[in-house]
Amino acid sequence: MQEAVILLKQLICMFIFMGVGYLLYKKRMISQQGSKELSNLVLYVVLPAVIIHSYCVDRTPDKAAGLGLSFAISALLLVVSMVISMLLFGKRDKIENIGVAFSNCGFMGIPLVRAVMGSEAVFFCSAFVAILLFLQWTYGVYIMTGDKKAISGKNIVTNPILIATVIGVVIFLFQIPLPEVVNTSLSALSELNAPVAMIILGIYLAQADIKTMFTDRTLYWSSFSRLVIIPLVSVGVLCLLPASLNQMKLILLISASAPIGANVAIFAQKEGLDYTRAVKTVCLCTILSIIAMPLIIMLASVLWK
Repeated sequence: MQEAVILLKQLICMFIFMGVGYLLYKKRMISQQGSKELSNLVLYVVLPAVIIHSYCVDRTPDKAAGLGLSFAISALLLVVSMVISMLLFGKRDKIENIGVAFSNCGFMGIPLVRAVMGSEAVFFCSAFVAILLFLQWTYGVYIMTGDKKAISGKNIVTNPILIATVIGVVIFLFQIPLPEVVNTSLSALSELNAPVAMIILGIYLAQADIKTMFTDRTLYWSSFSRLVIIPLVSVGVLCLLPASLNQMKLILLISASAPIGANVAIFAQKEGLDYTRAVKTVCLCTILSIIAMPLIIMLASVLWK
């Protein structure tokens, strides 16, 4: 129950940041190009800093075993999510399929996990993000394009989140000490994740037609699938794991319950699909997550007591 309250408070803070981004765009104080540059800041600097910093902890047998387990459970949850999304939307509704299959774990999941569980909890959350990104740039690209040749190995191996995860795992496994000034810098950069990521989503919202966004019933089905169906199934899967893993289960559930990721809009724009609809889908789902996510976490907290 306490985790759900903390999550709700953090979500409210994040929506305030989102409002800042909305106003900045509406007042023409930041442009669409500016939002792309902020996205690059988060993707190439802030998120890698968050992930690397989370691995700068003492290695223990429990943490080492937990690391491998978090990758395995994350992969299972994501495969389940992909199967459900395919059953619900098929290959014809490409935007909905990929949007529902993959959560916004990087932009929203990580800051929420840090707020609810502490900075060290990102240690397990980063496994979910790394696998999600790998699947997005393989399976996701295939669904969006319908062409296996469109999958680029270069995009996968040069992804900054995956690189940061590899660096972090190496630091953790070999206990490589980082200078204090580097640790301090990584910690400071990590604090930018939630504000900047949500400001970017606010800019997306400012570009959407809010009236049609709230009146399009089909968008609500996508949001319901992403925020309710998949999280509930994820709760069921995680209930099969022992109580000793409850902390990890909650971390991965937050990751799996995050709203539709902004990457679906980026993919839609790149592939000439309905970019406007993709933006509306992302924004509506993000707004509705302030209700859905605390309820899901509250349910899990009761079940896993």
